[in-house]
Amino acid sequence: AVVSTQSGHYGRDTKIIQYLIRMRKLRKKNTKKLVSRDLKMEKRESRREAKALAAAQLDQSIEKELLERLKQGTYGDIYNIHQDVFEKIVEEDEDEESESEFVEDFEESDLEDIEDYEMEMEMESSVAKKKVQITA
Repeated sequence: AVVSTQSGHYGRDTKIIQYLIRMRKLRKKNTKKLVSRDLKMEKRESRREAKALAAAQLDQSIEKELLERLKQGTYGDIYNIHQDVFEKIVEEDEDEESESEFVEDFEESDLEDIEDYEMEMEMESSVAKKKVQITA
């Protein structure tokens, strides 16, 4: 340590010199740099994420409920829905209809019933598409 000749400034000078020596040593070392976190921003972002998640879940539940009501025929024959939603419903119905059941005893009268049913379904789907195109 460096000793000052002035009696009044001995303690202060020594402390400053020792401080400067420590600072030089710390600069030479590769220490991890501390970075402050903005807690206010983190809280704000987490609240926004939670609200967005809740809104998305609400939208999904509303859409499911409306689709269920649509399938049940709660609203009657007139629908005012978007074309993409209607196509989604039609695709789901087609997927359900594509599943086949194998029957051992099959008669011609059953074949006629199936043809009649298919004709009715085609008529209903074409009428529903026209209604959607009119309202869209």
